[in-house]
Amino acid sequence: QVQLVESGGGLVQTGDSLRLSCAASGRTFSAYTMGWFRQAPGKERELVAAIYWTGSRIYYADFVKGRFTISRDNAKNTVYLQMNSLKPEDTAVYYCAAQTYSSRWPLTEIRDFNSWGQGTQVTVSS
Repeated sequence: QVQLVESGGGLVQTGDSLRLSCAASGRTFSAYTMGWFRQAPGKERELVAAIYWTGSRIYYADFVKGRFTISRDNAKNTVYLQMNSLKPEDTAVYYCAAQTYSSRWPLTEIRDFNSWGQGTQVTVSS
């Protein structure tokens, strides 16, 4: 099973930017569809963005469209989430997820992904 390690979280102010990274183990990262989820205290985990294994298809949740950008660097086995214009409601633990064996699209549910990272905390102060 692939191992995913997130980094880049932290405490920022409203309007600031952060870039999250997720480094994946394994030699077939380029074949994985990747996603970023988040979970705020007392709320369910929700999909933020997903990128197809080819990079040709991208999905964004409505609440981040125009502010967040997902990208991947297959040479570095890494997927990124660039977060701009952060708001207090973006405060959450952000999780990286991978779908390592299916080429279905779109993938928008927790059950669509089979590998998960430990998460990185993002806190946006007002």
